[in-house]
Amino acid sequence: MESKYIKVFSVCNEINLNKLAAHFGINRKFKWEEHLTLDKRQLTGILKTTEDKLVKIFSFGSAVFVNMEHHEIVDTVNYLGSIEKNLINASFKYQDDYTIVVNDEEPSLHFEFFNVNNYEDYHLNMLSIVLAKSVALERVEEGIDNLLDEIEEIIAKLERGKLAINDAKLAKTVATILRFKFNIISNLMLLDKPAITWVNQESENLYMNLAELFELSERYEKIKGKSETLMDITEVFTTMTYQKRGNTLEWMVIILIAIELVVALLERIF
Repeated sequence: MESKYIKVFSVCNEINLNKLAAHFGINRKFKWEEHLTLDKRQLTGILKTTEDKLVKIFSFGSAVFVNMEHHEIVDTVNYLGSIEKNLINASFKYQDDYTIVVNDEEPSLHFEFFNVNNYEDYHLNMLSIVLAKSVALERVEEGIDNLLDEIEEIIAKLERGKLAINDAKLAKTVATILRFKFNIISNLMLLDKPAITWVNQESENLYMNLAELFELSERYEKIKGKSETLMDITEVFTTMTYQKRGNTLEWMVIILIAIELVVALLERIF
């Protein structure tokens, strides 16, 4: 029986694949939907043993490690961090594990392993893509939830009659929401299938089954709904902030007019 052990991490928000590829002598420009694969040729010098080991790196900050121990993963990420600065403070918080088992049993797809009779390269490719998207979604999901918690605190203060948000914080909040929406639509490519699925029916079937198993579409819709709710709330905050500023300006104008009238009156008297 042959097995491939897969560990996948969302290590950061974005990775420059072209910069890494150039370092390893891979002279090509990567398109936005492609990922970089490092095999034993590139891993030699980083790891003591490189047989049957692979690393697949995605531009949206995920990395898939095949048949590698945790210390080998850390060594690899640290080495890559010397090339790509976004990997310097890589996080191993968002992760998942999976196993491809090659045996004579009935082929079956499960949440933690995949039984297959005849292993093909597209099996690993489809699994890597879906798992990479899944852990990246986990990062986005936590970020959205944290932002909702912050907004809830502001709403609680608002209920007490305090509008406790300034322009800089409001702009930062809106930018964060827009970044989440950009990441899940453009970077994660959740609405797009891999190019190989258009020419290989079996790979398309596997991709669709995996996407359903890891609930990519459902999770995308939840994030989309939460981000739209956050945008609606921040729009209300923006309106209230402008209204408060407008009221302040009106009172300043009234006070200045009053002062001018008092000065004029005093001049006539004296």
